[in-house]
Amino acid sequence: MQHIRRIALIYDARSAYDVKVMTGVASYVQQSMKWSVYIEEDALKDQRLPNLRSWKGDGIIADFDHPKVAAAVVQAKLPTVGFGSGYGWYAPVSSIPYFFTNNDAIAALAADHLMQRCFRHFAYCGYPKNPINGWSAERERAFAKHIALRGFDCAVYRGHPSTGQGWAIQQQSLGTWLASLPKPLGLMAANDNRGRQVLEACRSHGLRVPEDVAVIGVDNDELLCKLSSPMLSSVEQGARLLGFKAAALLDTIINNKARKSGDIHFVVDPLGIVTRRSTEILAIDDPKVAEAMAFISHHFSQGIQVMDVAEAVATSRSNLEKRFKTMLGYTIRTAIRRFQLERARQLISDTTMPLKQIAADLGFPSVQYMTTLFGNEFTLSPAKYRQRHLHE
Repeated sequence: MQHIRRIALIYDARSAYDVKVMTGVASYVQQSMKWSVYIEEDALKDQRLPNLRSWKGDGIIADFDHPKVAAAVVQAKLPTVGFGSGYGWYAPVSSIPYFFTNNDAIAALAADHLMQRCFRHFAYCGYPKNPINGWSAERERAFAKHIALRGFDCAVYRGHPSTGQGWAIQQQSLGTWLASLPKPLGLMAANDNRGRQVLEACRSHGLRVPEDVAVIGVDNDELLCKLSSPMLSSVEQGARLLGFKAAALLDTIINNKARKSGDIHFVVDPLGIVTRRSTEILAIDDPKVAEAMAFISHHFSQGIQVMDVAEAVATSRSNLEKRFKTMLGYTIRTAIRRFQLERARQLISDTTMPLKQIAADLGFPSVQYMTTLFGNEFTLSPAKYRQRHLHE
């Protein structure tokens, strides 16, 4: 008879990120079918924890962003895997394996997303520093760095530590800051909640989204993003994949009774951008380039060539290529390929459509050619990229 493992899951049920991590854990549970799960969903809300010393369990997966949770879990001396913001109360000396997300890669995705939409003015909206939100400052620094590498500046708003200010006052401060910045503006918010606040401040100050301010958040909290007006684009962190990997590691530790020495920190890269209305715009001053990009966005899957684009906007190929280089810094062919590859990425991660069909439908001359370009752009082959997303 197969031994059933008793596993405690300790997380904040109010956090979309934590819930996604637990969804990944659930995927592993369904695959292994040998865990009995003990849940304290509100552990971080009201600080109620099971008596981990007396609870006859085999292992724990816990969010370490709360001091009492971290202390209780460490004292339990049970096989444990932790996750969290990378800050909080996780103690490396405990030798507990710990999973967190790659904030530099998250910011790089957001920066590339906005720069591909041809913005030249950028901003980051984060949070005042506290013991557990160092991730916001990490994303801020990384976003500003990636923007600076392209020769642009980045305005920053953090707000103020809570002093009893009302929502209206906070929104006024945020809106005044947004109104003072040059337009059109590409803005990264520290997370989706901050992104929603930016959208509300834009609305109250008469700023159009995405025409005046394009906004991208982080977490891809689908409910929050779709309740926002307009719907919020967001970076998918890969929290479900993190949860699956954390569960698999805990299972290995329990089965082996002891874990070999080695790295205890595990960084999970983001999976990509989910584009919604808040960034669906091209901020291009040159009317011919704007017209060409609009044509490409509607016809990229039809096998169009550079001459097709030039003819569509009634200008010479050489003149249009020069305008592209001046305005965007890349060629017309590169623009076509970027649209094709982004759509390929979406189909590979979100569907089971055969790669040969994807290549044909998007106008690639062959699946081998698509595979080569895809690997160069996303560092993984289409097959490996799809495999990585199976638990998302």
